[in-house]
Amino acid sequence: MVDIMGMMKKAQAMQAKLQDVQEELGKLDVEGESGGGLVRVTLSAKGEMRSARIDASLLTPADKEMVEDLIVAAHSDAKKKADTLAADKMREVTAGLPLPPGMKLPF
Repeated sequence: MVDIMGMMKKAQAMQAKLQDVQEELGKLDVEGESGGGLVRVTLSAKGEMRSARIDASLLTPADKEMVEDLIVAAHSDAKKKADTLAADKMREVTAGLPLPPGMKLPF
């Protein structure tokens, strides 16, 4: 027979852990870069942009399009790192929990 009360307690504990992880992800920063480090973007692990730094050598009108592309590439790099960090943290919280393949938390 299924222990409903035990399952409910586990679900409540997991929900509290998920909230803690979400708060932690908001405080963690990841940095992406492009152009050999000439452009750097910092995001929270939740994907919120915190800062962008552009090397002064790129600040010429002739390099405008290249700088724009480098900003997008640095953001993409940081976003991938943020997604990986978030997935790792969620895996820690849901370790041992029998979730169906492909199911992501939080819902």
